[in-house]
Amino acid sequence: MTGRDMAASELAGSGTWLISGVRLADGELADLILAGGRITETGTGLTAAGARVLDGAGLIALPGLVDLHAHLREPGREDAETVLTGTRAAALGGYTAVHAMANTTPVADTAGVVEQIWRLGRQAGLCDVRPVGAVTSGLEGRQLAELGAMADSAAQVRIFSDDGRCVSDAMLMRRALEYVKAFGGVIAQHAQEPRLTDAAQLNEGEMSGLLGLTGWPAVAEEAIIARDCLLAAHVGAALHVCHVSTAGSVEIIRWAKSKGWRVTAEVTPHHLMLTDDLAANYDPVYKVNPPLRTRADVAALRAGLADGTIDCVATDHAPHPVEDKETEWQVAAFGMTGLETALRVVHATMVETGLLDWAGVADRMSARPAAIGQLDGNSPALSAALHGRPLDPGSPANLVLYDPAARSIVDPAQHASRSRNTPFAGMGLPGQVIATFLRGEPTVLDGKLAR
Repeated sequence: MTGRDMAASELAGSGTWLISGVRLADGELADLILAGGRITETGTGLTAAGARVLDGAGLIALPGLVDLHAHLREPGREDAETVLTGTRAAALGGYTAVHAMANTTPVADTAGVVEQIWRLGRQAGLCDVRPVGAVTSGLEGRQLAELGAMADSAAQVRIFSDDGRCVSDAMLMRRALEYVKAFGGVIAQHAQEPRLTDAAQLNEGEMSGLLGLTGWPAVAEEAIIARDCLLAAHVGAALHVCHVSTAGSVEIIRWAKSKGWRVTAEVTPHHLMLTDDLAANYDPVYKVNPPLRTRADVAALRAGLADGTIDCVATDHAPHPVEDKETEWQVAAFGMTGLETALRVVHATMVETGLLDWAGVADRMSARPAAIGQLDGNSPALSAALHGRPLDPGSPANLVLYDPAARSIVDPAQHASRSRNTPFAGMGLPGQVIATFLRGEPTVLDGKLAR
């Protein structure tokens, strides 16, 4: 009897696994043996006495996905999401590590709060939760938060961001870059010049004019990215640009990388697929920060991800309760859920279009985000479990098995997230996550939670 023939509850916690006939990201067929939290053997025709067998025929095996940017809402907004429900969604999406953003209540700006979030992740046990610390106290943009204390805490914070708000003060941004350089940290900037986006609602362009909504100009993002690339170069520190959304931003990041500066960037699944014309009926499910842009921007983002200018895909998973989204556009909350659909959207926008192969997907959704988050084993100061590693003998058994031939309609009622604000509802997308393994133990089997 194969793993896909057996109930998920029968298979959980089995210890040793034999995954047979799976296709690796490089296209090779292989069997994988998982034991003791690691991949112990790869090859063909493998056997393992007493192992549970999962038939991998037709499936692709990828390293467990790593998300650099998710809002798990706990503490403070448990009506929208909790660490438990958010990591359930993450596991179903193929993720084994998720970075939880700092805009919680209270804000994750102290060692105590980031340790609370880290411990909640450990208790849930569905993926590794890495807290992102705030750059400034209370996200207020006035003084630096306890960056060193968060870095030295049990949570070992290495990424800091005021996401949802821009660190718009250039001197404060410089100081933050200088401070985290001392311990190898990264500042992840939400690039939004506040003076250019006051009351902004939708991408500045034809659609915002037709709908009478205050426009959100591309230059508001691009000006901050250009400034911060220059600051990062001046300081010699690491800058990560959150949710890039414009063609101009891609060009600025490409230029900065050509200089050898320590700049990385992410793009969201929704910015790879959706455009501002979807807002024509004032449906707030399409209201997001930064806003959906134009077809030309989408094409540039896809090209930037394909050529490596944009390093990785990050979900910016932003759950909201019904009352915060199903209301008038002007007062609706910004944000979309994304953990459970990210891999499928990347499949549709990047693989089916020929822009990336599966090795490229493994790189952009696992290896590179793990390296940016310092989860790849190349940062000896961190004790975090390894992610983003090739599926080779000796590597931690963090992996996802994905069926590329499947296709189904996105039904938010079936999602594990506590919120339902997905812009992909009712859309047909390719693929399905069949199984996710965290350190050799299944969190998802047969497309269902195993724990």
